[in-house]
Amino acid sequence: MRNKFSEKLIGVDIGGSHITVAELSEGYFIKEETLKREKVDSLGTAESILNVWIEVLADFIQVVDPKQVKIGIAMPGPFDYAEGISYIKDLNKYDALYGMNIKDLLAERLLVLPSNISFRNDAEAFLHGEMLALGMPTDVKIIGVTIGTGLGSAKSVNGTSSDVFRAILPLNDGIAEDYISTRWFQKRYTELCGKQLKNVEALLLEGDEALKERIFSEFGVNLAAFLNEFSKEEKADVVIVGGNIAKCMGVFKCFMMEHIENKKLLIYQSKLWEYAALVGAGHSFKQSGFLTKKAQEIQLK
Repeated sequence: MRNKFSEKLIGVDIGGSHITVAELSEGYFIKEETLKREKVDSLGTAESILNVWIEVLADFIQVVDPKQVKIGIAMPGPFDYAEGISYIKDLNKYDALYGMNIKDLLAERLLVLPSNISFRNDAEAFLHGEMLALGMPTDVKIIGVTIGTGLGSAKSVNGTSSDVFRAILPLNDGIAEDYISTRWFQKRYTELCGKQLKNVEALLLEGDEALKERIFSEFGVNLAAFLNEFSKEEKADVVIVGGNIAKCMGVFKCFMMEHIENKKLLIYQSKLWEYAALVGAGHSFKQSGFLTKKAQEIQLK
């Protein structure tokens, strides 16, 4: 049976080092058998970046009329989400795309209607996807953060999620993203031991337990400071934390919780991870509504 999106609704998550794509069902949950993830050199040329994106997306369009495909894309900022123009610059990713109309380029190469390509801030899409899957009531004030190559932030009020871009707000001696991102771990690791750190996952394998604990404890304090201000300003009841670094939350959560001022604040680790951004991005074609109970059960398996 054809769904209300004709042939296909595609959810896309563009990260600092990857693209993840999956087909979504009418109930807005992932068809896991379609899930594809490819590495992207975000420091490469515009053509090399776009070629990877096009190659992955083309696999989802080959067997249907491209004009009947809708593509929802979760994209980091700064980005003109309505027009599809990238303004990412000096963030150690996608500089080559600065000023380019990504929507028109994708539409032309994939033969998809420009109106059938929708962009949404990645942190906003993440939070909306988590809300949909969990069936959160609309009277709960929720904030979300994604921690990885960069720092994303979003809020939900009355069931509507939106990006709030707090990455550039002051924190310690710089901005929030300086202290809550992969590059902070790398910088701090080098400062303390003089060696290079590939990524946060590698720190988990560090043999020097004292060094590892120091870095994760400092990060927990940094994140708590960020969440204290964010949750206070938004009068939040719930925080959902996602992104690759959040997968290490079990290591730094105790340090973070010691410094959270509002002890009633509920802080959850992501349940859907990058699935959440895919669902939230796809949901940009629908103004409101939540997953059905059946869809929630399938999504959370």
